Amino acid sequence: MCGIVAYVGNKNAIPILLKGLERLEYRGYDSAGIAILNGDNNIHIFKKQGKVNDLRKHIPENVPASSIGIGHTRWATHGEPSDKNAHPHFSESKDMAIIHNGIIENYDHLKEALTKKGHTFKSDTDTEVLIHLIEEIQKQDNLELGTAIQEALKQVIGAYAIVIIEKNNPDRLIAARKSSPLVIGVGDGEFFLASDATPIVEY
Repeated sequence: MCGIVAYVGNKNAIPILLKGLERLEYRGYDSAGIAILNGDNNIHIFKKQGKVNDLRKHIPENVPASSIGIGHTRWATHGEPSDKNAHPHFSESKDMAIIHNGIIENYDHLKEALTKKGHTFKSDTDTEVLIHLIEEIQKQDNLELGTAIQEALKQVIGAYAIVIIEKNNPDRLIAARKSSPLVIGVGDGEFFLASDATPIVEY
């Protein structure tokens, strides 16, 4: 099973995400990754096939602190275990990143339509297709991101728990779920999301 952890608040997100991913290791996984948004107003993704400890070693020590981030442990469904298929995944413009548990059953049909519109995919996953679809709808219909996500999910067949960050909204996470678990933790000026309570119970 895949694992999700996400944070937005007044602390450095990176250690919270890494510790949370370690606490989700019991679910089983083949790769791990995080995406953060820091002072340069760009989303930075670090991901690695293997264990969370391999990911920890892959993240440079001088990465600036970030008050928002998403993390994921992946168990391969669409696409073999690899760095490129690990989550998070960028949208076409790299303005957004997504983590996802579940399976998008009609992803191949959606991918074909998006490819015809000029989208280029870097992975073999259904998850990357979903974030491209969301961005396509957002730009095509000039929608606020939350509305674009709702519209995109109307086209999706399958189960999901997703969390998305957007570089133009550095203090907001957007999450949605259907038939996959997702826990929300509410703190003092901070919020946590996870596949279960294990990563966030200490907060």
